[in-house]
Amino acid sequence: MKKIGIIGGSGLEDPDILKNTEIIEKDTPYGKPSSTLLSGSIEGTEVVLLSRHGRQHTIPPTAVNNRANIHVLKELGCTHILASTACGSLREEIGRGHLLIPDQFIDFTRHRIVTFHEEFEPGDLKHTPMADPFDENLRQVLIAAAREEGITVHPRGTVITIEGPRFSTRAESRMFRTWGADVINMSIAPEVILANEAGIPYAAVAMSTDYDSWNTEEEPVTWEEVLKVFGRNVQHVIRLLSRAIPLI
Repeated sequence: MKKIGIIGGSGLEDPDILKNTEIIEKDTPYGKPSSTLLSGSIEGTEVVLLSRHGRQHTIPPTAVNNRANIHVLKELGCTHILASTACGSLREEIGRGHLLIPDQFIDFTRHRIVTFHEEFEPGDLKHTPMADPFDENLRQVLIAAAREEGITVHPRGTVITIEGPRFSTRAESRMFRTWGADVINMSIAPEVILANEAGIPYAAVAMSTDYDSWNTEEEPVTWEEVLKVFGRNVQHVIRLLSRAIPLI
């Protein structure tokens, strides 16, 4: 029986979308998750929603308890995880409001706990393969759903995660482009790493809201602009996930 964990709080908590809702509050061995969990169903498929930064967006990126978030979704029986995230575009062709389904990440965080394995049992070394961190089957479902909805989607790309909460300098933004990153955010790592360690297939929908600071022909990113673009386009994410979830 599939159960989909959704991280990001993309508006799917709307009662017209999520049926038979129940609020769940749980603790974990790693502390409290970012928010209470909202359990329900979309088109007959069980889902559990978790707000990465808290219901009121009070948790900064570095302070997100990623281990508790992934642990609680696994404990509740989630068989797959879908994440939504706003991101900055590092490529001219990835415009504001476009969606991208990443297939690779670069972890440029420095202060986050990036593993469940703080020590090894003798003879049981936990080195998790990470060559292809985003589940390909989930990615293809998301890409197909976006295309069926007529939403502009980029079917692959590398997301680089920075610590935040500040945005990049122009020098950093240009450097990330030379590294091969296509979009930049503050959320995906180590979330995707921990999902892989937990053995839960994970994929993400990244919405481009700005051009970071590399493009001197554009105004540098501001939080107000991010909110404005995300608000105008969040329905695309909701439509995509609502169509994709029953297909998984």
